[in-house]
Amino acid sequence: MAKPKLATCALAGCFGCHMSFLDIDERLVELIDLVDLDVSPLDDKKSFTGMVDVGLVEGGCADERHVKVLREFRERSRILVAVGACAISGGVPALRNLAGLDECLRVAYLDGPTVEGGGVIPNDPELPLLLDKVYPVQEFVKIDHFLPGCPPSAETIWAALKALLTGADLNLPYPLFKYE
Repeated sequence: MAKPKLATCALAGCFGCHMSFLDIDERLVELIDLVDLDVSPLDDKKSFTGMVDVGLVEGGCADERHVKVLREFRERSRILVAVGACAISGGVPALRNLAGLDECLRVAYLDGPTVEGGGVIPNDPELPLLLDKVYPVQEFVKIDHFLPGCPPSAETIWAALKALLTGADLNLPYPLFKYE
């Protein structure tokens, strides 16, 4: 019998959720026995080989490319999980929503305290078009499960993965979501 497939991606965020994923430490060996890793920055695969059983999405949507990647993950994942505050609510990247995109670009590139000389707002066709604000992933696709935290603990990620990949109920105990 084929092993279930797992895919992960990082959108607008800090990669902290992937670092927490890696913090499952020696259980990574058990995970390797449990799954085949498909698209992920962890193995540097860039394109899907087919459907995956579980997709983990970290980060919100700040540009066109994020939305495209997210939609492809939804199409290719039987179960899609939003991991962390950035995916669920926009997180720290969504602080730019308070000022608006034009103001952020103006301060960052034209007249912010670190700009020397005549700055220019980048306008290269190779750059993805920024969205008007940073959006949580559920604004664009259906999400099956949410793992809150900034980042969620390694224990939370491990418990969720193990349940989803083995077909068990995703019934995580409260202490995994209690933050002090």
